[in-house]
Amino acid sequence: MRSDSLDFLKQIVNTPSPSGYEERAAEVYRGYAQSFADKLTTDVHGNVSAILNPDATMKIMLAGHMDEIGLIIHYVGEDGLLYFTGIGGHDSVVPVGQRVWIHTEKGRIPGVIGRKAIHLLEEDERKKKPEIKDLWIDIGASNRSEAEEFVSLGDVATYQVEFETLLGDRAAARGFDNKVGSFIVAETLRLLKEDGGLDPGVGVYAVATVQEEIGLRGARTSSFSINPQCGLAVDVNHAIDTPGLSKTRYGTLDLGKGPSVMRGANTNPIVFRTILEAAKQDEIPYQVDVAPGGTGTDANAMQISGGGMATGLLGVPLRYMHTPCEVLSLIDVENCARLMAAFCRRIKPTTDFTPRVF
Repeated sequence: MRSDSLDFLKQIVNTPSPSGYEERAAEVYRGYAQSFADKLTTDVHGNVSAILNPDATMKIMLAGHMDEIGLIIHYVGEDGLLYFTGIGGHDSVVPVGQRVWIHTEKGRIPGVIGRKAIHLLEEDERKKKPEIKDLWIDIGASNRSEAEEFVSLGDVATYQVEFETLLGDRAAARGFDNKVGSFIVAETLRLLKEDGGLDPGVGVYAVATVQEEIGLRGARTSSFSINPQCGLAVDVNHAIDTPGLSKTRYGTLDLGKGPSVMRGANTNPIVFRTILEAAKQDEIPYQVDVAPGGTGTDANAMQISGGGMATGLLGVPLRYMHTPCEVLSLIDVENCARLMAAFCRRIKPTTDFTPRVF
């Protein structure tokens, strides 16, 4: 991966952006995309669109959500401990013992997530999975008034974990889900601008969407505003290459073997065929993923926006989703952007996405 691209990936992944609090990541996205986008817009919801050929009548929307899961403070105890609720989906065993940053108007405040020590748990408690309501954040405050000098209700927290390279082309971080998607749509736009091949009658809208983790909200509003004929969403996808996962139940999806291309009801058949054609002709590795109905991704909101959109869904295989140590292949990330760009180059102003028998 070229150094400028890798720097952008590290920066946007490390930037805190729990759902509803994406402003910092949006600033990073705009800063990177401004050098190659023909136009940049930010809507009232917070979605950021980097656009090529904004006056074209054929519009392709590329969506990668820039929000991540997080924690939000809802109560400050008399003892100065902070009680929180999860933003997005959390496995309640993960927060225990983690260090966090609380993002306040005065800057970020360090804290640790606590629960009763193993020695003090009753026998029946040891057998149970902890619940979020039984955890708290300790910032070292002795009482409520001391804590409230620094922290306010509604402040959010993220784990004190940043981007880390592993062996080979692998990397770990919190927030790959799905700031890597925002990275990919921005990189796609850069490839189209710098390498060419995009029909001048086709406009591409690379959208870093908001609030996906709490209901695909940003994809709904941006799809309505842009009103494109076609769209590709990109998200992380569960890698099925670790112990205990059944391929007969989940199918096959491995790190390092290429991005996934979803086939099923959430994908327009013309879009699917065009993606595969692009992958084969440009010699880009890919893996087919199957979903029988709607998906929990921006592609679902995009497909049913307004009068409907011809959608496709690309994915980057990811291990340990919704934990502070999500792991992926950087080569898969690069190939996903290449595949998305290759698809866009094959769309013409006259392309008909109406499903039909070939």
